[in-house]
Amino acid sequence: MTPSVAYFPAVPTPDAEAASAARERQSMLTKPLGALGRLEDLAAWVAACQGACPPRQFERARVVVFAGDHGVTAAGVSAYPAEVTAAMVANFDAGGAAVNVLATLAGAGVRVADIAVDTAEPLSPSIGAHKIRRSSGNISSEDALTPDEVVEAIEAGRRIADEEVDEGADLLIAGDMGIGNTTPATALVAALTDTEPVAVVGRGTGIDDAGWGRKTAAVRDALYRTRRLTADPIALLRICGGADLAAMTGFCAQAAVRRTPVLLDGVVVTAAALAAERLAPGAKQWWQAGHRSTEPAHSLALRDLDLDPIVDLGMRLGEGTGALIALPVLRAAVATLASMATFEEAGIDT
Repeated sequence: MTPSVAYFPAVPTPDAEAASAARERQSMLTKPLGALGRLEDLAAWVAACQGACPPRQFERARVVVFAGDHGVTAAGVSAYPAEVTAAMVANFDAGGAAVNVLATLAGAGVRVADIAVDTAEPLSPSIGAHKIRRSSGNISSEDALTPDEVVEAIEAGRRIADEEVDEGADLLIAGDMGIGNTTPATALVAALTDTEPVAVVGRGTGIDDAGWGRKTAAVRDALYRTRRLTADPIALLRICGGADLAAMTGFCAQAAVRRTPVLLDGVVVTAAALAAERLAPGAKQWWQAGHRSTEPAHSLALRDLDLDPIVDLGMRLGEGTGALIALPVLRAAVATLASMATFEEAGIDT
């Protein structure tokens, strides 16, 4: 039996009165009602999350990139070697990755957390403050984590969310980095939605047909071991997930507990969010899907969570990049609701 992680307290509900006030304010602004389309819905969501109308512009949006290696990479499921994970962690720290560029553009800060990178020592004490282990297990033939490790990883994600919120974060984005990580993410989505592997396995970093076959076989083997545990998200994270996925699960759930909105990224983050919603029902009310990736499992997970992506640009990089592309759209929604003149202020008689 998997030991019970500390229960998440009941997730609060976003402020319905603030959302209603936001929708009412939309009817007063100098435009036809509904003319800003999805921006109007997003603005009402931000107002509900903040409990204020008009909502405040985000002042400390934060991306946390959860990094971890996966033993299943040895099964030939990725187009890149496992060593790339550690190299990319160094690139994030140096500010040279796509997430750094897009975060600067969107007005967000970036933090990197080594949860399970396959190195003896983390790049720095701060990056490795919540490290669980060196690489998660090869899910095609063994469990990703021990029972104690999965609990520790979920708690690490909770602590990271608390640290960010306590330091003033008003919007959180979870990003991922880990060669081979779409394989456990796909297995997790398939297990939680009871879907056959061939329907959800994608090309990840760009694998060929032979690689796709190996990836599908790895997911199928992992699912065989989870077949009686699909109602237990902690067991699924232990068997077919990984330390980084478990940490992202705790992060997404705890953000909701702390009344902090989250922009979800691609398939890896959304797989973790799917598990988080099972652990902390109602958490999804505090999330928006930043984008839709090209991975089939991502669309499946979004459908299960009833989340409509803000943008759909065919991206599949991870790191939090898709969510960062959506952040300026979310900022635009806040700005238009908060700063446009009303008909009365503009002296327009309707």
